[in-house]
Amino acid sequence: MTAKVAIIASNGGLFDAYKVFNVAAASAATDAEVGIFFTFEGLNLIHKQAYLHLPLPEGKEHFAEGFKNANLPSIPGLVAMAQDLGVKMIACQMTMDVMNLMKEDFIEGIEVGGAVTFLDFAKDANVTLSF
Repeated sequence: MTAKVAIIASNGGLFDAYKVFNVAAASAATDAEVGIFFTFEGLNLIHKQAYLHLPLPEGKEHFAEGFKNANLPSIPGLVAMAQDLGVKMIACQMTMDVMNLMKEDFIEGIEVGGAVTFLDFAKDANVTLSF
């Protein structure tokens, strides 16, 4: 039986992006079926412009140099890796409506759906995480 990992991404900073996409890619690399539901600020993680310039948490700006020196993949690189590994990415329709965003505002390859779409995916997940 294939493991299933359901992730809710509701925060939109650089730390959040690394947590979400690192766990998603690592899970998918172990052949788990992975789905991420992006809602509220989490939509920044898949927004065409925003994901290129995600902020560090206030007071944590000193980590910027560490990120440069750690030789980590960029967020776009991590997103592409997760997509290549088959990670399902669902943007929250309700939040998009509230924020007046369209599917075209986001990276290629995402789905748009509501909470029910995510719950349908997550109902039999082995692991459920929220970042």
